[in-house]
Amino acid sequence: MKTIKAAVCHAFGEPLLIENVQIAEPAMGELEVTLAAVAICHSDITFADGGWGGSLPAVYGHEAAGIVSEVGPGVKGIFKGDPVVVTLIRACGVCPSCAGGKPTICETPIDGDHHPLKTADGKKLHQGMACGAFAEKVVIDQSQVVVIPDDIPMECAALISCGVITGVGAVVNVAQVRPGHDVVVIGAGGVGLNAIQGAYLAGARRIVAIDVSEEKLAVALEFGATDGVLALDKKPWIQAKRAMGRGADAVLVTVGAVPAYDTAARYLAYGGKVVMIGMTKTGEHATYEPVNFAAVGQSMIGSKMGDAVIKRDIPWLVDLYKQGRLQLDELISGRWSLDQINEAIADTKTGSAKRNVITFGSY
Repeated sequence: MKTIKAAVCHAFGEPLLIENVQIAEPAMGELEVTLAAVAICHSDITFADGGWGGSLPAVYGHEAAGIVSEVGPGVKGIFKGDPVVVTLIRACGVCPSCAGGKPTICETPIDGDHHPLKTADGKKLHQGMACGAFAEKVVIDQSQVVVIPDDIPMECAALISCGVITGVGAVVNVAQVRPGHDVVVIGAGGVGLNAIQGAYLAGARRIVAIDVSEEKLAVALEFGATDGVLALDKKPWIQAKRAMGRGADAVLVTVGAVPAYDTAARYLAYGGKVVMIGMTKTGEHATYEPVNFAAVGQSMIGSKMGDAVIKRDIPWLVDLYKQGRLQLDELISGRWSLDQINEAIADTKTGSAKRNVITFGSY
């Protein structure tokens, strides 16, 4: 076991504590990655606030990039010194979901309570979301990483691992937006801006951003939205339909807020699709009239991590970034040290940040 620093959640809703923890050597098929950057995703915050329950104490964080520092037995095609993107998508490769091309919903359970983390005195420490990346190092399965070029900034690479593949993937892989389609994106935060970028890349005709913040709507236009509608206005779906001249072929809900889900279908065209991306807290409910979906061929579908196949999608996104066609630098609102993680989380909670990134001094 090695000793590293990590931000540990001991009680839901309480500040994370920076402390020494133990991390195991890589086992069969695993890698150790020394992290260069980890972004703060709202999923990390919801877990730390207790919105989805879970085992404590825990180390969260899952949107990361770094350098492979140890390679366990059985690893193929990845070597010590490789720069990599680290994701939470741990895929067994043999369950029905993995075999059917859906590694984001792998059915093989993961026991984060017993590997690879321990507290400084050797007690249980949960590895949140199969990553535990609010730490100097992670030990993860080889299926969770993608080797990237060494000339992409690590803080930009980290964003790809969750927010970017979730937003872009929801558009391309799940909604299957095609040239000429009309798209509504509800929520212009980190994932929403990437859904907007995805719709732009896919050739959407109109891309309407919906948000409670005028400031965020202005930013959405910089990322490819053609129109912005304030969600606080009365019946914003009417304004959105006026902007498009019709209903939307796809409505992407990128925020975990019940009111957004309650109204999402109102933006749809006949045959349109609501893509459910933002995750509400456990126990919350939204309501619909199913007759409307049946009568005009509309549908709703969940999207986890943009249905990404990371070995296919991440190299594509990296290449788009290098061509100047995908904005990543512009997504970063602030850079913080691990010791400042609670301040970074508080800033993220204000809703004004696109993505705050924890960077590590050696990079």
